[in-house]
Amino acid sequence: MELLCCEGTRHAPRAGPDPRLLGDQRVLQSLLRLEERYVPRASYFQCVQREIKPHMRKMLAYWMLEDWEVLVLGKLKWDLAAVIAHDFLALILHRLSLPRDRQALVKKHAQTFLALCATDYTFAMYPPSMIATGSIGAAVQGLGACSMSGDELTELLAGITGTEVDCLRACQEQIEAALRESLREAAQTSSSPAPKAPRGSSSQGPSQTSTPTDVTAIHL
Repeated sequence: MELLCCEGTRHAPRAGPDPRLLGDQRVLQSLLRLEERYVPRASYFQCVQREIKPHMRKMLAYWMLEDWEVLVLGKLKWDLAAVIAHDFLALILHRLSLPRDRQALVKKHAQTFLALCATDYTFAMYPPSMIATGSIGAAVQGLGACSMSGDELTELLAGITGTEVDCLRACQEQIEAALRESLREAAQTSSSPAPKAPRGSSSQGPSQTSTPTDVTAIHL
């Protein structure tokens, strides 16, 4: 008798979106209340760990995006229950009237903006909801995914999360500026010769991760 084992499938099963949860205003309001608990009150570079510099945090964040290990997070005493910008992504997108054929691409680009913000300490003082709305606004405008003007879209997004329009606009502009800087750095890196791999390093390719769209694939 032959047995068939399907445990080695390439794609892990994922739960689909729940319209009831996405459309329930209480879910969004609960996240908005919880996020206030995790927003930093001051720069820990100045008050907590003065020997740590922003570029060190950026290097760690890049590494964590590639190898997101729960054990490492536990050793670093990161609160895994903290509200992050990604928690707001589906809830906000559900409240936008985007064309069905553009929804997946807008989400993918917004995820890239969120990953970019996670590596830049400039956004550490922003509430996660503002980073999420700013990332979605930048993705929608960059792709031309809706017929609304930029001001109309900003006002709509600000109303969804209760964010001040001027603050949200400034956050989105800063996200777009961070993308341009990242693209500039990527262009400089690609034009320079690649360094030789150190002896004993692995020759295997990058591990399979859920990293969203590469920032070099985005055009404002």
